[in-house]
Amino acid sequence: MKIQRIDHIGINVNDLAAAKAFFVEFGLEVHGEWEAEGAWLDVIVGLENVKTSCVALRSPDGQTWLELVQYIHPTDENGVQQSHSNTLGIRHICLAVDDIEAIVDNMKKKDMEAFSEIQNYKDIYKMCYVRGPEGIILELAERL
Repeated sequence: MKIQRIDHIGINVNDLAAAKAFFVEFGLEVHGEWEAEGAWLDVIVGLENVKTSCVALRSPDGQTWLELVQYIHPTDENGVQQSHSNTLGIRHICLAVDDIEAIVDNMKKKDMEAFSEIQNYKDIYKMCYVRGPEGIILELAERL
């Protein structure tokens, strides 16, 4: 028995519209939007009276997708916890991009945070970290 592939990555957010707009601007495509609730969902996620709104975003090549989830009920009482790149757990998603400089410049014009400068890694990649809505950390990587 072995896994076939990573099916998707789920990201919980409070502001579904802002998170969706952030990823669409990077070129991900909306593949579906839905709400979910019911006993079956309560059992799967281990909570009671769950109601969610979701957006599925696919990469342009169709091989990767993100699922943005807003818990309408129950909500997270702690709110968004700002993490650092060395905080334990799943911490960032890496996006392969073209023209990293243009992307970072565009983000800065929109007051989004690029919290590292673009670096050349062994003349293989240009890379940097940026922060999106609700503390989501993205690594941008442009293959040279």
